[in-house]
Amino acid sequence: MSNEQPCRETDSHTSDRELNLAIIQWMLVGLFLYGSVYMLGEAKNFLVPIVFAFLLSMVFAPVRRFLGRRGAHPALSSFVIVTVLLCAMFAFATALAMPVTKWLDNASQIQNQIETKLTTVSGPLDSLYQANERLDLLSSEPSPDVEKVEVEKPDPVTKTVMSAPTVLAQIVFTLVLLLFLLASGDMFYEKLVHVMPTLRDKKRAVRIVRNIERKLSRYLFTITVINACLGVAVGLAMWLFGMPSPMVFGVLAFLFNFVPYLGALVGIAVASAVALVSFNWIGWPLLIGGVYFALNSIEGQFVTPYFVGRNLRLNTVVVFISISFWAWLWSAIGMIVAVPLLVAVKTFCEHIDHLRGLGDFLSERHAELEQPAQPADSASKDA
Repeated sequence: MSNEQPCRETDSHTSDRELNLAIIQWMLVGLFLYGSVYMLGEAKNFLVPIVFAFLLSMVFAPVRRFLGRRGAHPALSSFVIVTVLLCAMFAFATALAMPVTKWLDNASQIQNQIETKLTTVSGPLDSLYQANERLDLLSSEPSPDVEKVEVEKPDPVTKTVMSAPTVLAQIVFTLVLLLFLLASGDMFYEKLVHVMPTLRDKKRAVRIVRNIERKLSRYLFTITVINACLGVAVGLAMWLFGMPSPMVFGVLAFLFNFVPYLGALVGIAVASAVALVSFNWIGWPLLIGGVYFALNSIEGQFVTPYFVGRNLRLNTVVVFISISFWAWLWSAIGMIVAVPLLVAVKTFCEHIDHLRGLGDFLSERHAELEQPAQPADSASKDA
């Protein structure tokens, strides 16, 4: 009995120490995650162009190598790629500038027209709405001794103009960094091989980077072609229905579709709102929105799954959470880079033994999991 008591005390002390160490480790992990998210949010203006430039460099690296195999110098290839990208951005900005500026300038009038036309549909609710307005006026009626001061908010056009220098500076920084990354050739691969300690680590590091680069290039190139076709289809449909500026809707469909789920919803809302203002019949917004939704459904349910490889498809729940997180952190740019970042993380996890479970969690359901389990009798007969 005298020997068992010290042993029990030692075991209890050991378990308490392990529990305390586990609690400390989880607290450190929580503090690290909190600090990382805080740093990503605070350094948004600096990190967004860098992340975007690195993603673009991985996308266009195969193009640079293709031109290099035909005798083009990396500096010349990178200059050509950046110039073509800049021209494409200028073309999109030119196509969207006039109509979007007009919409923003007439935003208040468009809102009034939408509210006026919606009153024909929401007639039974008018009395309730008016009663609610009267209650608001009574509750917010100022005292006669208090002077009411209203601060005039800037209109959407003023906000856009005020934010233009920051956006332009980030675009220039991204393109310049992309130019340097592409012009450096395979310098990062050489540095990566140099710092790795063993030959096995060198080979695995190069394999991971090349695989990420290949999958990102394939994914973004395929998605870009699919989105371009969707933009053409949406533009033609808007033109057939007599919508104003059908080319703008095609360009918006092309751009919005880079953001899964949320981009389609925004495009449907914009098309329905413009149809509500442009036509007298209240059924036109439903028809235009339905056509937009049908085209997006065909693209999302049939075209993209067919052309995008199964190993590039991601868990839809994780994709939605990732888009929401990066949208909260980095706004519109975060929604664009969310899926490419997921593809890169999934590819990295596939090459690390301890992270393969995470990579499998990020991927789409496997074909063998989709098939129902066979009964034991049938399985034995097949055997």
